[in-house]
Amino acid sequence: MAKIRSQFVCTACEYAAPKWMGRCPECQAWNTFEEQTPRVGGAPTIATNDLPKPIPFDDVAMLDGGEVRVRTGFAELDTVLGGGLVAGSLVLLGGDPGVGKSTLLLAVMHRFAQRGLPVLYVTGEESARQVHLRGQRLGVAGSDLLLLAHTDFSHVEAVARKLKPAVVVVDSVQTVSLPHIQSIPGSITQIREVAHRAMVFSKETNTAVILVGHVNKSGQLAGPKVLEHFVDTVIYFEGDGSSSLRILRTVKNRFGPSGELGMFEMVEDGLREVPDASARLLQERVADAPGTAVLATLEGTRPLLTEIQALVGQPSPATPSRTCVGVDRTRLMLLAAVLQKAGLPLHDRDIYANAAGGVRVDEPAVDLALVAALASSLSDVPVRSDTLLFGEIGLVGEVRAVSHPGLRIKEAARHGFRRVIAPMSAVPDAPSGVQVVGVRSVRDLLGLLF
Repeated sequence: MAKIRSQFVCTACEYAAPKWMGRCPECQAWNTFEEQTPRVGGAPTIATNDLPKPIPFDDVAMLDGGEVRVRTGFAELDTVLGGGLVAGSLVLLGGDPGVGKSTLLLAVMHRFAQRGLPVLYVTGEESARQVHLRGQRLGVAGSDLLLLAHTDFSHVEAVARKLKPAVVVVDSVQTVSLPHIQSIPGSITQIREVAHRAMVFSKETNTAVILVGHVNKSGQLAGPKVLEHFVDTVIYFEGDGSSSLRILRTVKNRFGPSGELGMFEMVEDGLREVPDASARLLQERVADAPGTAVLATLEGTRPLLTEIQALVGQPSPATPSRTCVGVDRTRLMLLAAVLQKAGLPLHDRDIYANAAGGVRVDEPAVDLALVAALASSLSDVPVRSDTLLFGEIGLVGEVRAVSHPGLRIKEAARHGFRRVIAPMSAVPDAPSGVQVVGVRSVRDLLGLLF
């Protein structure tokens, strides 16, 4: 009998190597290789009568009555999911330890149970007693919410098939395992097999399954990247630890738009929704302070107002630093170079940029607001408190159009802003009561600010 040789697989990109390597040659990630034993044996012979039968495209909708969505009871979570939890879907919820993943899901399952839907909460990290104590603090009660403390996923699947719940939560996917696989829980092989079994179970039984996943030090979901390919929806639950705000963000959704955002606040009795995220983010804003500007960004299909802050230091002979929180550092360096060419001396000064409130702004529309905040901090002259900005800036200083300017301007008007500085293409979208000033270049912007 031939000897079965193990191989080492990168948990980030699935690259396989015959021996352990410190750095993956494919994705350049460090310390991501895990040992894996390949399966042996040929593929079984399939009888012709057992082959699945293709279904005509027009008949698919009649199989189960079409797409069925169930409201979770949290409007913010429904928005992130694209309108509710789809029956038969597989959802992955990831986040840092202690951010509130279990608290959120326990409250969601409680609301399902209150409406008479049978739900199963599987806990692999805590005992049923520990989950019950947390539930008492959150006001959770009811006999339709079933708890199962187990780490053998084959037993979990058997119980779920017998009970036929509407929703199953597995907390977490790194703690459950399949005993016939020679690998520890949380390894690349176990996570892949558990996710595959969960996907098959959800599709066969039309049960919505929510997997809880841990986040590693780099901020990515722990485990193989293929885990995100298995599931229908990937949601990140974010929080910086110093603030009570928590942000739900969709990065993948087969049943709705990705990039949607929902906001919660952690209070003594659990998580509380923040329906008006813009008002919450601008609540502590200091008006007429140099170095600040208000931006209208877009998260999925939802406009969001947030404050962009900048601090420009004094000239120094040392190498200047570029520090960012919530803003892309490469974008900050690009804009600093554009401003330098426009006549603002920034090459020898430390620059700090921050998106207040713990949000992260990745879209190019932040450029105008960031430039305004930098120029305001450098000159120590505040931007008008009733002014909002959005727009992209190119390398030659031109201002470019961004998507959905009308939604951004309407959100600005709803929160009392009377002047919007934006690209020229946004001027026709101006509603009554709001002055939309179109700019073509960075020099035009600086002329309006000072």
